[in-house]
Amino acid sequence: MQADERLALADDEQMAFEVPDVLVDRATHYCPGCHHGIAHRLVAEVLEEMGVVDDTICVASIGCSVFIYNYLAVDSVEAPHGRAPAVATGVKRGRMDKIVFTYQGDGDLASIGLAEVMHAANRGERITIVFVNNTVYGMTGGQMAPTTLIGQKTTTCPGGRCRDREGMPIRMAEIIAGLGGVAYSARASLDSVKNIRAAKKAVRKAFDVQQQGLGFGFVELLSGCPTNWRMDAVKANTRIREEMIPYFPLGVYKDVTEGEGVC
Repeated sequence: MQADERLALADDEQMAFEVPDVLVDRATHYCPGCHHGIAHRLVAEVLEEMGVVDDTICVASIGCSVFIYNYLAVDSVEAPHGRAPAVATGVKRGRMDKIVFTYQGDGDLASIGLAEVMHAANRGERITIVFVNNTVYGMTGGQMAPTTLIGQKTTTCPGGRCRDREGMPIRMAEIIAGLGGVAYSARASLDSVKNIRAAKKAVRKAFDVQQQGLGFGFVELLSGCPTNWRMDAVKANTRIREEMIPYFPLGVYKDVTEGEGVC
């Protein structure tokens, strides 16, 4: 097949998805290859499909994730660093009729905010946590995060994370699944079309358990950070597949509607 024939075939077979109305039409500020835009779209699609856009309140955290309120046209409040689950708890208890979710990165949730998310989960707060894990502090310059992999180089561990010195990377989906108030905990990835489709199902379920009043919903999304990883977007996706997923296995770790999952 000649090159022009391949191009014509590609044009004929182009696939497109409709942009959710709740997703704000504006140029992104995120770095090339960043997966936050994909995560935003999945949340937007789920909220629209559930018909809860007008009844949703987003609690934004500190870090790259904070800018979700620039891209998602829902009522939003910004929380201090790490305190999004605590703020979301107050919002939900004050407005039980609303769908309340936080959108947090690994530096925010798994480091300074670890106590907040653990206690909110253990209490069974009827909120949803969307946790974007790219194994590094993104906004502040690429420092080591609680999820940074062994051997991964960052600005604060230029020789690579050492197990004896910094300990092992934290697996949040598994930890959250072990807490009594959790209705759903899962990990998905944004590195491929197949995994993105599975990620959307996980995001939907994390919101569904809140809507049903079953308890705390948690979904972890493995994401790329090409800028701080010092690589292009293609290599970043390869890193997720070859390095992150083996250490952070994908799957449902707890689902009270279908049993306990794999945990």
